[in-house]
Amino acid sequence: MLTWLRELSDWIWQDRLWFPAGLGWANLKDRDGQVFAKGRDLWVIFPIAVCFLIIRQIFERTVAVQLASLLRVREKPRVRAAPNTTLESYFCNASKFPSQSSVEELTKQSACSVRQVQRWFRRRRNQERPSQIKKFREACWRFTFYLLAFIAGLGALIDKPWFYDMEEMWNGFPTLPLLPSQYWYYMIELGFYISLLFSVATDVKRKDFKEQIVHHVATILLISFSWLVNYIRAGTLIMLVHDASDYLLESAKMFNYAGWRKTCNYIFILFAAVFILTRLVILPFWIIHTTWVYPLTLYPPFFGFYFFNGLLFVLQCLHIFWAGLILRMAIKFLPGNDIVEDERSDREETESDEEDDDHEKRETKKTKNGFVLNGNGHTVLNNNHHHSKME
Repeated sequence: MLTWLRELSDWIWQDRLWFPAGLGWANLKDRDGQVFAKGRDLWVIFPIAVCFLIIRQIFERTVAVQLASLLRVREKPRVRAAPNTTLESYFCNASKFPSQSSVEELTKQSACSVRQVQRWFRRRRNQERPSQIKKFREACWRFTFYLLAFIAGLGALIDKPWFYDMEEMWNGFPTLPLLPSQYWYYMIELGFYISLLFSVATDVKRKDFKEQIVHHVATILLISFSWLVNYIRAGTLIMLVHDASDYLLESAKMFNYAGWRKTCNYIFILFAAVFILTRLVILPFWIIHTTWVYPLTLYPPFFGFYFFNGLLFVLQCLHIFWAGLILRMAIKFLPGNDIVEDERSDREETESDEEDDDHEKRETKKTKNGFVLNGNGHTVLNNNHHHSKME
Protein backbone atom coordinates (compact mmCIF):
# COMPACT_ATOMS: atom_id res chain seq x y z
CA MET A 1 0.00 0.00 0.00
CA LEU A 2 2.75 2.43 0.94
CA THR A 3 4.62 1.58 -2.23
CA TRP A 4 1.53 2.27 -4.32
CA LEU A 5 1.00 5.64 -2.62
CA ARG A 6 4.64 6.54 -3.16
CA GLU A 7 4.39 5.68 -6.85
CA LEU A 8 1.19 7.71 -7.15
CA SER A 9 2.86 10.68 -5.47
CA ASP A 10 5.88 10.42 -7.74
CA TRP A 11 3.59 10.36 -10.79
CA ILE A 12 1.53 13.35 -9.65
CA TRP A 13 4.54 15.49 -8.88
CA GLN A 14 6.69 14.59 -11.87
CA ASP A 15 8.52 17.53 -13.41
CA ARG A 16 6.94 17.41 -16.84
CA LEU A 17 3.45 18.03 -15.44
CA TRP A 18 4.18 21.19 -13.49
CA PHE A 19 7.14 22.80 -15.21
CA PRO A 20 8.25 23.67 -18.75
CA ALA A 21 10.51 21.15 -20.51
CA GLY A 22 13.99 21.00 -19.01
CA LEU A 23 12.95 22.49 -15.67
CA GLY A 24 11.74 20.84 -12.47
CA TRP A 25 11.76 20.62 -8.70
CA ALA A 26 15.57 20.47 -8.65
CA ASN A 27 15.61 24.09 -9.78
CA LEU A 28 13.79 25.12 -6.57
CA LYS A 29 16.41 23.86 -4.13
CA ASP A 30 17.95 26.54 -1.89
CA ARG A 31 21.38 27.61 -3.05
CA ASP A 32 23.78 30.56 -2.99
CA GLY A 33 21.79 32.24 -0.21
CA GLN A 34 18.59 32.14 -2.23
CA VAL A 35 15.50 30.60 -0.62
CA PHE A 36 12.62 29.16 -2.64
CA ALA A 37 9.04 28.21 -1.74
CA LYS A 38 8.58 24.63 -0.49
CA GLY A 39 5.49 22.48 -0.12
CA ARG A 40 6.18 21.75 3.55
CA ASP A 41 5.87 25.47 4.29
CA LEU A 42 2.11 25.18 3.79
CA TRP A 43 1.65 23.19 7.01
CA VAL A 44 1.98 26.46 8.93
CA ILE A 45 -1.35 27.71 7.53
CA PHE A 46 -3.32 25.38 9.83
CA PRO A 47 -2.05 26.81 13.14
CA ILE A 48 -2.44 30.27 11.58
CA ALA A 49 -6.07 29.41 10.77
CA VAL A 50 -6.65 28.31 14.38
CA CYS A 51 -5.11 31.57 15.59
CA PHE A 52 -7.45 33.49 13.30
CA LEU A 53 -10.45 31.65 14.76
CA ILE A 54 -9.37 32.54 18.31
CA ILE A 55 -8.57 36.15 17.43
CA ARG A 56 -11.91 36.43 15.64
CA GLN A 57 -13.86 35.30 18.70
CA ILE A 58 -12.05 37.84 20.88
CA PHE A 59 -12.42 40.59 18.28
CA GLU A 60 -16.15 40.03 17.70
CA ARG A 61 -16.89 39.98 21.44
CA THR A 62 -14.92 43.13 22.21
CA VAL A 63 -14.08 45.50 19.36
CA ALA A 64 -17.03 44.60 17.09
CA VAL A 65 -19.57 44.78 19.91
CA GLN A 66 -18.26 48.16 21.04
CA LEU A 67 -18.34 49.46 17.47
CA ALA A 68 -21.90 48.15 17.02
CA SER A 69 -22.92 50.04 20.14
CA LEU A 70 -21.16 53.18 18.91
CA LEU A 71 -22.99 53.00 15.56
CA ARG A 72 -26.25 52.15 17.36
CA VAL A 73 -26.94 48.88 15.61
CA ARG A 74 -30.43 47.85 16.69
CA GLU A 75 -32.46 44.68 16.39
CA LYS A 76 -35.84 44.60 14.69
CA PRO A 77 -38.55 43.28 17.02
CA ARG A 78 -39.64 39.76 16.13
CA VAL A 79 -42.92 38.10 16.96
CA ARG A 80 -42.18 34.81 18.71
CA ALA A 81 -44.10 31.67 17.92
CA ALA A 82 -46.53 30.61 20.66
CA PRO A 83 -45.50 27.41 22.52
CA ASN A 84 -46.93 24.37 20.74
CA THR A 85 -45.51 20.92 21.46
CA THR A 86 -46.87 19.30 18.29
CA LEU A 87 -45.60 21.97 15.90
CA GLU A 88 -42.28 22.29 17.75
CA SER A 89 -41.68 18.54 17.47
CA TYR A 90 -42.34 18.62 13.73
CA PHE A 91 -40.16 21.71 13.30
CA CYS A 92 -37.18 20.14 15.09
CA ASN A 93 -37.46 16.56 13.85
CA ALA A 94 -39.14 16.66 10.44
CA SER A 95 -38.94 19.92 8.49
CA LYS A 96 -38.88 23.67 8.97
CA PHE A 97 -40.82 24.05 5.73
CA PRO A 98 -43.82 21.70 5.89
CA SER A 99 -45.61 20.78 2.69
CA GLN A 100 -49.26 21.61 2.15
CA SER A 101 -50.32 18.07 3.00
CA SER A 102 -48.22 18.19 6.19
CA VAL A 103 -49.79 21.50 7.16
CA GLU A 104 -53.25 20.02 6.80
CA GLU A 105 -52.25 17.05 8.94
CA LEU A 106 -50.74 19.35 11.58
CA THR A 107 -53.96 21.35 11.76
CA LYS A 108 -55.76 18.21 12.91
CA GLN A 109 -53.08 17.33 15.47
CA SER A 110 -52.67 20.82 16.91
CA ALA A 111 -56.27 22.06 16.69
CA CYS A 112 -55.07 25.11 14.73
CA SER A 113 -56.21 26.49 11.41
CA VAL A 114 -54.09 26.24 8.28
CA ARG A 115 -53.34 29.95 8.52
CA GLN A 116 -52.26 29.63 12.15
CA VAL A 117 -49.95 26.71 11.38
CA GLN A 118 -48.34 28.55 8.48
CA ARG A 119 -47.89 31.67 10.64
CA TRP A 120 -46.41 29.61 13.47
CA PHE A 121 -43.77 28.04 11.21
CA ARG A 122 -42.94 31.40 9.69
CA ARG A 123 -42.44 32.98 13.09
CA ARG A 124 -40.52 29.96 14.36
CA ARG A 125 -38.10 30.17 11.41
CA ASN A 126 -37.65 33.87 12.03
CA GLN A 127 -36.60 33.15 15.61
CA GLU A 128 -33.57 31.29 14.27
CA ARG A 129 -32.55 33.99 11.84
CA PRO A 130 -29.20 35.58 12.73
CA SER A 131 -29.42 38.89 14.54
CA GLN A 132 -28.25 42.21 13.19
CA ILE A 133 -25.51 42.23 15.81
CA LYS A 134 -24.20 38.85 14.62
CA LYS A 135 -24.14 39.98 11.00
CA PHE A 136 -22.46 43.25 11.98
CA ARG A 137 -19.79 41.40 13.96
CA GLU A 138 -18.98 39.12 11.03
CA ALA A 139 -18.80 42.03 8.60
CA CYS A 140 -16.61 43.99 11.03
CA TRP A 141 -14.16 41.11 11.32
CA ARG A 142 -13.88 40.61 7.57
CA PHE A 143 -13.61 44.36 6.98
CA THR A 144 -10.70 44.58 9.41
CA PHE A 145 -8.83 41.67 7.84
CA TYR A 146 -9.39 42.67 4.21
CA LEU A 147 -8.35 46.27 4.88
CA LEU A 148 -5.16 45.28 6.71
CA ALA A 149 -4.40 42.59 4.10
CA PHE A 150 -4.81 45.10 1.26
CA ILE A 151 -2.56 47.64 2.96
CA ALA A 152 0.06 44.97 3.73
CA GLY A 153 -0.11 43.55 0.21
CA LEU A 154 0.21 46.97 -1.35
CA GLY A 155 3.20 47.73 0.86
CA ALA A 156 4.85 44.44 -0.14
CA LEU A 157 4.33 44.99 -3.88
CA ILE A 158 4.51 48.72 -4.45
CA ASP A 159 8.29 48.70 -5.01
CA LYS A 160 8.40 45.48 -7.08
CA PRO A 161 8.94 45.68 -10.86
CA TRP A 162 6.18 43.13 -11.61
CA PHE A 163 3.66 45.45 -9.96
CA TYR A 164 4.09 47.79 -12.94
CA ASP A 165 5.24 45.41 -15.69
CA MET A 166 3.23 42.17 -15.68
CA GLU A 167 5.76 40.34 -17.83
CA GLU A 168 8.24 40.60 -14.97
CA MET A 169 6.16 37.89 -13.24
CA TRP A 170 7.95 35.34 -15.45
CA ASN A 171 11.43 36.86 -15.50
CA GLY A 172 13.66 33.96 -14.39
CA PHE A 173 10.81 31.49 -13.78
CA PRO A 174 10.84 29.08 -12.01
CA THR A 175 13.92 30.16 -10.04
CA LEU A 176 12.22 33.14 -8.40
CA PRO A 177 13.73 33.75 -4.92
CA LEU A 178 11.26 33.92 -2.05
CA LEU A 179 11.08 37.20 -0.15
CA PRO A 180 10.02 37.34 3.54
CA SER A 181 7.13 39.68 2.69
CA GLN A 182 5.87 37.19 0.10
CA TYR A 183 6.10 34.33 2.59
CA TRP A 184 3.97 36.05 5.23
CA TYR A 185 1.53 37.47 2.70
CA TYR A 186 0.86 33.94 1.42
CA MET A 187 0.66 32.25 4.79
CA ILE A 188 -1.67 34.84 6.31
CA GLU A 189 -4.00 34.88 3.30
CA LEU A 190 -4.15 31.08 3.17
CA GLY A 191 -4.66 30.83 6.92
CA PHE A 192 -7.54 33.30 6.72
CA TYR A 193 -9.34 31.42 3.94
CA ILE A 194 -8.86 28.13 5.78
CA SER A 195 -10.42 29.75 8.87
CA LEU A 196 -13.40 30.82 6.75
CA LEU A 197 -13.96 27.19 5.76
CA PHE A 198 -13.70 26.11 9.40
CA SER A 199 -16.30 28.66 10.48
CA VAL A 200 -18.72 28.26 7.57
CA ALA A 201 -21.10 26.12 9.66
CA THR A 202 -21.59 28.83 12.28
CA ASP A 203 -21.49 31.91 10.05
CA VAL A 204 -24.61 33.51 8.59
CA LYS A 205 -25.73 31.35 5.69
CA ARG A 206 -26.30 33.65 2.75
CA LYS A 207 -28.09 32.98 -0.49
CA ASP A 208 -24.87 32.56 -2.48
CA PHE A 209 -23.56 30.05 0.07
CA LYS A 210 -22.56 27.47 -2.56
CA GLU A 211 -20.78 30.06 -4.69
CA GLN A 212 -18.88 31.27 -1.63
CA ILE A 213 -17.72 27.73 -0.85
CA VAL A 214 -16.57 27.26 -4.45
CA HIS A 215 -14.79 30.61 -4.25
CA HIS A 216 -12.98 29.74 -1.01
CA VAL A 217 -11.91 26.30 -2.27
CA ALA A 218 -10.77 27.65 -5.65
CA THR A 219 -8.87 30.46 -3.92
CA ILE A 220 -7.13 28.05 -1.53
CA LEU A 221 -6.20 25.72 -4.40
CA LEU A 222 -5.00 28.60 -6.54
CA ILE A 223 -2.86 30.18 -3.83
CA SER A 224 -1.46 26.81 -2.68
CA PHE A 225 -0.66 25.70 -6.22
CA SER A 226 1.00 29.01 -7.08
CA TRP A 227 3.15 28.55 -3.98
CA LEU A 228 4.14 24.97 -4.83
CA VAL A 229 5.27 25.72 -8.38
CA ASN A 230 6.67 29.17 -7.54
CA TYR A 231 4.08 31.30 -9.31
CA ILE A 232 4.61 33.62 -6.35
CA ARG A 233 4.66 36.89 -8.21
CA ALA A 234 1.42 36.17 -10.03
CA GLY A 235 -0.14 34.90 -6.82
CA THR A 236 0.60 38.06 -4.84
CA LEU A 237 -0.88 40.24 -7.57
CA ILE A 238 -4.04 38.10 -7.70
CA MET A 239 -4.47 38.29 -3.91
CA LEU A 240 -4.00 42.08 -3.96
CA VAL A 241 -6.65 42.46 -6.67
CA HIS A 242 -9.13 40.46 -4.58
CA ASP A 243 -8.42 42.39 -1.39
CA ALA A 244 -8.83 45.75 -3.14
CA SER A 245 -12.65 45.76 -3.06
CA ASP A 246 -13.69 43.31 -0.35
CA TYR A 247 -13.13 45.68 2.58
CA LEU A 248 -15.40 48.26 0.89
CA LEU A 249 -18.20 45.70 0.63
CA GLU A 250 -17.89 44.74 4.30
CA SER A 251 -17.89 48.38 5.40
CA ALA A 252 -21.05 48.99 3.34
CA LYS A 253 -22.69 46.07 5.14
CA MET A 254 -21.68 47.47 8.51
CA PHE A 255 -23.28 50.84 7.79
CA ASN A 256 -26.35 49.11 6.36
CA TYR A 257 -26.83 47.14 9.59
CA ALA A 258 -26.36 50.36 11.55
CA GLY A 259 -29.06 52.12 9.50
CA TRP A 260 -26.69 54.62 7.88
CA ARG A 261 -28.31 54.11 4.50
CA LYS A 262 -26.88 57.06 2.58
CA THR A 263 -23.36 56.25 3.77
CA CYS A 264 -23.94 52.64 2.81
CA ASN A 265 -25.14 53.68 -0.65
CA TYR A 266 -22.09 55.84 -1.32
CA ILE A 267 -19.68 53.15 -0.16
CA PHE A 268 -21.49 50.56 -2.24
CA ILE A 269 -21.15 52.71 -5.35
CA LEU A 270 -17.41 52.98 -4.65
CA PHE A 271 -17.24 49.22 -4.03
CA ALA A 272 -19.04 48.46 -7.32
CA ALA A 273 -16.64 50.68 -9.26
CA VAL A 274 -13.54 49.14 -7.64
CA PHE A 275 -14.93 45.60 -8.03
CA ILE A 276 -15.62 46.02 -11.74
CA LEU A 277 -12.26 47.73 -12.32
CA THR A 278 -10.19 45.12 -10.47
CA ARG A 279 -12.15 41.89 -11.14
CA LEU A 280 -13.46 42.52 -14.67
CA VAL A 281 -10.70 44.70 -16.11
CA ILE A 282 -7.35 44.40 -14.31
CA LEU A 283 -7.59 40.69 -13.47
CA PRO A 284 -8.70 39.30 -16.86
CA PHE A 285 -7.09 41.79 -19.26
CA TRP A 286 -3.81 42.35 -17.42
CA ILE A 287 -3.01 39.52 -15.03
CA ILE A 288 -4.79 36.55 -16.66
CA HIS A 289 -3.74 37.78 -20.09
CA THR A 290 -0.13 37.74 -18.91
CA THR A 291 -0.42 34.29 -17.28
CA TRP A 292 -2.15 32.86 -20.38
CA VAL A 293 -0.43 34.54 -23.33
CA TYR A 294 3.07 35.61 -22.29
CA PRO A 295 4.37 32.23 -20.96
CA LEU A 296 3.62 30.64 -24.35
CA THR A 297 6.18 32.98 -25.88
CA LEU A 298 8.82 31.53 -23.53
CA TYR A 299 7.86 27.86 -23.06
CA PRO A 300 5.72 25.22 -24.76
CA PRO A 301 2.41 24.65 -22.91
CA PHE A 302 2.39 22.13 -20.06
CA PHE A 303 -0.21 20.75 -17.63
CA GLY A 304 0.63 23.14 -14.80
CA PHE A 305 0.07 26.07 -17.16
CA TYR A 306 -3.46 24.84 -17.98
CA PHE A 307 -4.23 23.94 -14.37
CA PHE A 308 -3.26 27.37 -13.02
CA ASN A 309 -5.19 29.25 -15.68
CA GLY A 310 -8.15 26.90 -15.26
CA LEU A 311 -8.44 27.88 -11.60
CA LEU A 312 -8.24 31.52 -12.61
CA PHE A 313 -11.03 30.91 -15.10
CA VAL A 314 -13.24 29.47 -12.32
CA LEU A 315 -12.64 32.57 -10.21
CA GLN A 316 -13.35 34.81 -13.17
CA CYS A 317 -16.68 33.07 -13.79
CA LEU A 318 -17.64 33.73 -10.16
CA HIS A 319 -16.64 37.38 -10.58
CA ILE A 320 -18.91 37.69 -13.62
CA PHE A 321 -21.75 36.07 -11.65
CA TRP A 322 -21.29 38.50 -8.76
CA ALA A 323 -20.84 41.48 -11.09
CA GLY A 324 -24.28 40.73 -12.54
CA LEU A 325 -25.81 40.85 -9.06
CA ILE A 326 -23.93 44.03 -8.25
CA LEU A 327 -25.19 45.73 -11.41
CA ARG A 328 -28.73 44.79 -10.39
CA MET A 329 -28.12 46.86 -7.29
CA ALA A 330 -27.85 49.99 -9.45
CA ILE A 331 -31.63 49.82 -9.92
CA LYS A 332 -32.07 50.30 -6.18
CA PHE A 333 -30.38 53.69 -6.37
CA LEU A 334 -33.28 55.15 -8.32
CA PRO A 335 -35.25 57.90 -6.53
CA GLY A 336 -37.32 56.46 -3.73
CA ASN A 337 -35.02 53.51 -3.09
CA ASP A 338 -32.96 54.31 -0.03
CA ILE A 339 -32.20 50.80 1.26
CA VAL A 340 -29.18 48.98 -0.08
CA GLU A 341 -28.58 45.31 0.54
CA ASP A 342 -25.70 43.24 -0.69
CA GLU A 343 -27.27 41.13 -3.44
CA ARG A 344 -24.00 39.23 -3.73
CA SER A 345 -24.12 37.65 -0.31
CA ASP A 346 -25.96 39.63 2.34
CA ARG A 347 -29.46 38.15 2.14
CA GLU A 348 -30.03 34.96 4.08
CA GLU A 349 -32.05 32.05 2.78
CA THR A 350 -34.82 32.68 5.32
CA GLU A 351 -35.19 36.38 4.73
CA SER A 352 -38.41 35.91 2.77
CA ASP A 353 -40.00 34.67 5.98
CA GLU A 354 -39.40 38.00 7.67
CA GLU A 355 -40.81 39.82 4.64
CA ASP A 356 -43.94 37.66 4.77
CA ASP A 357 -44.31 38.38 8.48
CA ASP A 358 -43.93 42.12 7.90
CA HIS A 359 -46.47 41.91 5.09
CA GLU A 360 -48.88 40.11 7.39
CA LYS A 361 -48.54 42.81 10.02
CA ARG A 362 -49.10 45.53 7.43
CA GLU A 363 -52.18 43.79 6.10
CA THR A 364 -53.71 43.55 9.56
CA LYS A 365 -52.76 47.01 10.80
CA LYS A 366 -55.99 49.02 10.69
CA THR A 367 -56.84 52.44 12.01
CA LYS A 368 -60.02 53.45 13.77
CA ASN A 369 -61.36 54.94 10.51
CA GLY A 370 -60.94 51.70 8.59
CA PHE A 371 -57.72 52.55 6.84
CA VAL A 372 -54.61 50.37 6.47
CA LEU A 373 -51.01 51.20 5.64
CA ASN A 374 -49.76 49.42 2.54
CA GLY A 375 -46.20 48.36 1.75
CA ASN A 376 -45.37 51.66 0.03
CA GLY A 377 -46.38 53.77 2.99
CA HIS A 378 -49.60 55.03 1.36
CA THR A 379 -52.93 55.13 3.14
CA VAL A 380 -55.44 52.77 1.59
CA LEU A 381 -59.16 52.62 2.31
CA ASN A 382 -60.29 49.21 3.57
CA ASN A 383 -63.84 48.77 2.33
CA ASN A 384 -64.55 45.03 2.35
CA HIS A 385 -62.69 43.66 -0.69
CA HIS A 386 -62.37 47.01 -2.43
CA HIS A 387 -59.27 49.15 -1.81
CA SER A 388 -58.91 52.64 -3.21
CA LYS A 389 -55.75 54.73 -2.81
CA MET A 390 -56.22 58.01 -0.93
CA GLU A 391 -54.69 61.00 -2.62
